[in-house]
Amino acid sequence: MAETHGYDVSIEWTGNLGTGTDDYRTFSRSHEILAEGKAPIAASADPAFRGDRSRWNPEELLVATVAQCHMLWYLHLCANAGITVIDYEDDAHGVMTMDERGGGGQLTEVTLRPRVTVTDPATIDQANALHSKIHEVCFIARSVNFPIHHQPEAHTL
Repeated sequence: MAETHGYDVSIEWTGNLGTGTDDYRTFSRSHEILAEGKAPIAASADPAFRGDRSRWNPEELLVATVAQCHMLWYLHLCANAGITVIDYEDDAHGVMTMDERGGGGQLTEVTLRPRVTVTDPATIDQANALHSKIHEVCFIARSVNFPIHHQPEAHTL
């Protein structure tokens, strides 16, 4: 039997401005994402959908999740390959495409732009190549139905 792991989160809507959802324009999309023992995440809808720009939205969180999982697996694969990484940054970008009816949309691609610092210049090519292996093992990349592109840039100090 396959091993499983469970993940429990709670969502609490904090956007009732006094009249609930009596009108599409009169309630806030603000909410909190909660999990036992963790700080709440202040969230909302994308500003294009009447959300609060100062809070995280689901689309940003999904792009961040893709980037996080990629980074964690990348560091694992580098450690196994004997590549010493001393710094990792990524400016990830997700694209949501709205459907033609205007009622919905979906993330259609994510581009990761990891900038990695390694200690040995001889490992730069291998460090860059490892990014293409992550889609085989990353839990999130294996779970989404959109392409994840990589534009890696490894260097030494």
